[in-house]
Amino acid sequence: MKNFAIIGAAGYIAPRHLQAVKDTGNTVLAALDKFDSVGIMDSYFPNADFFTEFERFDRHIEKLKRNGTQLDYVSICTPNYLHDAHIRMALRSGADAICEKPLVLNPWNVDALQDIENETGNKINTILQLRLHPSIIALKERVQNNPTQTKYEVDLTYITSRGKWYDISWKGDETKSGGIATNIGVHFYDMLTWIFGEVQDNKVHHRAPHKAAGYLEFDKARVRWFLSIDENDLPLHVKEKKQRTFRSITVNSQEIEFSSGFTDLHTLSYQEILKGNGFGLNEAKSSVGIVHTIRNQAITQLGEKHEFLKGWIY
Repeated sequence: MKNFAIIGAAGYIAPRHLQAVKDTGNTVLAALDKFDSVGIMDSYFPNADFFTEFERFDRHIEKLKRNGTQLDYVSICTPNYLHDAHIRMALRSGADAICEKPLVLNPWNVDALQDIENETGNKINTILQLRLHPSIIALKERVQNNPTQTKYEVDLTYITSRGKWYDISWKGDETKSGGIATNIGVHFYDMLTWIFGEVQDNKVHHRAPHKAAGYLEFDKARVRWFLSIDENDLPLHVKEKKQRTFRSITVNSQEIEFSSGFTDLHTLSYQEILKGNGFGLNEAKSSVGIVHTIRNQAITQLGEKHEFLKGWIY
């Protein structure tokens, strides 16, 4: 049995990590969150020590270590801008890190974390769950097994409606979240580079707090993408069903069905990490670079636009 700690226990994604620890037959010794609404712990690890202050949590982890209790992993479910610091804390405590996406906000943060890995001998893992989704694995195999001189034509659309709370929370602060493309798009960009190779071109056609769109060209694909948290962007047939999320990927006009199959991907991720097959810094770096460029480069009208942008006035 492996010993875990979790930072960000009150967050939205934390229950998936808690479930994954439980499903893999391990335990959580300590949990941290500045918010104390963590009744969810009763459903998983009610005997875990809980802290609302980082300093006391850090002291407790150090005490465990000195008393001979080995902390094996720290699961990090905190706001994006805190990932870097919490990863460093995990490794310096003698544990491996399991960090939610995005691993960090900037490419140079990845390089710095590589130094910490080398110094401590511990490993940084990140959750890139789309690489484990059956439909995405099938698409990768299809691309690998059918070499072609012509690049695939890909359209990516993801609209996940968010309420007024979003702008007030850390997610609405670009300095903390990295902005819309980082918040809801980074795992898609990872998927694209995993399947279609390295990025050759990255153009941004629209960037605003609630939506962004652009064009990416990879070794094997040309991708038009659109991301939004604005429910007004939902297609009519989705609104009529009173659904608040629309997810679509077409490859050469063929829809890739992956609307289901997400429930157990965190558990599957943990299983692979525990076997030593987790995704690390090298796997995360490309998507971190993509979203950093999207966040910082100038808007352009060059490159092919996503169909949702047609008719827009910029």
